[in-house]
Amino acid sequence: MTITTEWLLAAWRSRAHQPRRRSTRADLEGDRGEGVISVAIAVLIMAFLGAAMWVGFQSMWETTSSKTSNQVDQIGGP
Repeated sequence: MTITTEWLLAAWRSRAHQPRRRSTRADLEGDRGEGVISVAIAVLIMAFLGAAMWVGFQSMWETTSSKTSNQVDQIGGP
């Protein structure tokens, strides 16, 4: 065996026979609200990205509209 596999095997053996500690209500109360905060941050990030995309789209639309109007005028449109 290589040193890496020996080390991994030793680490696994040391954890395999340890009893798992059960989470108590007091342990879990410290994490209360973490999911709500994470979702709120994600929603804010998505809102800012959406607003930035909308501003970019509006700018692109105005540029495209003016260029199209100029081309139609040069061709001799109405």
